[in-house]
Amino acid sequence: MIKVYTTEICPKCKILKVKLAGKNVEYEEILDVNEMSGLGIRTVPVMMIDGELMNFGEAIKWVNNYGK
Repeated sequence: MIKVYTTEICPKCKILKVKLAGKNVEYEEILDVNEMSGLGIRTVPVMMIDGELMNFGEAIKWVNNYGK
């Protein structure tokens, strides 16, 4: 399961979610600041796949290559 750690007002978060939707990638959106803090997440968005955390740039690269 893919998790996306985000906030409701983050412009980069919106971009990532639109890109994921465009590729029909299912994900769970996490808004829990305490969970983010516990993982050491200081900025959003962060995407987690199989326990690996990806920052915005890494996540966008992953989405752009999805399905290729």
